[in-house]
Amino acid sequence: MEVHDIEIAAAEFWQDSPLNIAKELNDLQMFEKPLIGIGQANDVLFETLKREDVVGKQHLSPAQWLPDSQSVISYFLPFTKVVRESNRSNGLPSTEWLFGRIEGELFNKALCAFLVSWFQTNGYEALSPVTDQRFQVINRRSNWSERHVAYIAGLGTVSLSCSLITKAGAAGRLGSVIVNAPIKPTVRQYNTKDEYCIHCGACIRRCPPVAIDQNGKDHKVCSEYLDRVMDRFKPRYGCGKCQTKVPCEDQIPKKLAIV
Repeated sequence: MEVHDIEIAAAEFWQDSPLNIAKELNDLQMFEKPLIGIGQANDVLFETLKREDVVGKQHLSPAQWLPDSQSVISYFLPFTKVVRESNRSNGLPSTEWLFGRIEGELFNKALCAFLVSWFQTNGYEALSPVTDQRFQVINRRSNWSERHVAYIAGLGTVSLSCSLITKAGAAGRLGSVIVNAPIKPTVRQYNTKDEYCIHCGACIRRCPPVAIDQNGKDHKVCSEYLDRVMDRFKPRYGCGKCQTKVPCEDQIPKKLAIV
């Protein structure tokens, strides 16, 4: 099994799935082609996620999800330019962004299910933690963190706003699948958790409830803001201002971009 095989399968699903199209918004395409990263199931970094200062002891390792796991496939779905540009204004989130956040998550989960099925068809055991009945989120902490897993799988590093900055930027959605197939891991092109963040402060200025400062993001302040202002958009929920109109929106920002 090669990562190229997975990239082809995921790209074909992305291209053909009607779930990537918001018909209510003039057939808006929500995501660009997925980026794929591979982590080793026995990578020591998975054990560090159990630390309270990272995720917490509730975070399960790949082997706890799938006993004979060998690889973790992580992917990033970049939002299209239309979705990103629509949310560059100040204030409330754009309609396009909300569709990408909610209807887009249906596509995300469908891609997860497709990859699980694709691996099984090829003779392997596979599962997606976030669609597994054991998946939990307690006090805003889950037992499988897509961002941290993506970091381990070589997709990117964390921003000041706690998004993941990939080579396609931070504006998008993440997913992952654990499999017992041996796959060559992606080489991490970074050494620290926030290496791609230039700490320019753009996301601080973009955050409506001021939930971000130079020390990071206060998830409680962010969540309380969303609960308070998003009632009018039900069942849609989201903001994304810290991921748009910032240097890391669609790329790894250059140090010279600091202002």
